[in-house]
Amino acid sequence: MHYTSSQVSGPTLLLAHGFFMDESMFEPMRESLAAAGINLVTVDARCHGRTQSPDGEPFSYWDLAADGLAVLDELGIEQAVIGGMSQGGYSALRMALLAPERIQGLALIDTEATACTPAELAYYREFFERWSGTEPLAPLVAELAPQLIGGTDPRLWRAWTSRWYSSDRNGIMPAARCLMDRRSVLHRLSEITAPALVVRGSHDSNSTSQKSEALTAGLSGADGVVTIPGAGHGAAWTHPEVVAPLLIRLVEQSTARRESKLTRALSAPWPKVRGERGMRAEREIQAAQ
Repeated sequence: MHYTSSQVSGPTLLLAHGFFMDESMFEPMRESLAAAGINLVTVDARCHGRTQSPDGEPFSYWDLAADGLAVLDELGIEQAVIGGMSQGGYSALRMALLAPERIQGLALIDTEATACTPAELAYYREFFERWSGTEPLAPLVAELAPQLIGGTDPRLWRAWTSRWYSSDRNGIMPAARCLMDRRSVLHRLSEITAPALVVRGSHDSNSTSQKSEALTAGLSGADGVVTIPGAGHGAAWTHPEVVAPLLIRLVEQSTARRESKLTRALSAPWPKVRGERGMRAEREIQAAQ
């Protein structure tokens, strides 16, 4: 297992990434979270980034949940706020079900608790058959990037599309089977009582508003869905200046910290391309308070 820790002496936030991505998708938030005194731990899932699954060995999101708990064990962390984007959320939900005593809070970003619908399953089967085949990748990448990442700036896609072109096209297949074979845990959400944050991009066609509402309805610790205007499925990557303050607030609420460092975190530097959005987000959060 490959993982990265900020090594900050504060509460831990463990985040799991989405499909076709890796733990570096949360890097744009690391500095801001560290400024708020939060130790960000990010993990590469099996068949992604620098974590491999030997010889195409099958696995499930329950296995990925166990992997996340094993990383906390390795770091000597007893309790943490956990979360994830898309498939990372599938793992986080199962972590909360496997070890509820270790979970202080739950961040669910552009994700859901259900299994694939028949239509989604048919789409995935065709897509992954093409991906693992011999046809040129360019049309598939052009289809995947706006759907998986979203946002309005194609420059934000290039960090991932370049990796997809150089990746082992068959190496992702065990993860694809894991994605397609997952079962719903919607009926078990009532077992999770930790404070929960549910976030989605307004343009996310994968994790729809209905799926997000189902999450909040089932989680007693959730207080409605936070929708990020203009964001797609990859809101944590395209809009980190909006997502980071939400995560900071969740960690502070979950760990009962007395001193709020939200203002300090919001003042952390952001890339110029995101700066204007960050100022708007700060004004919106201050207005909401």
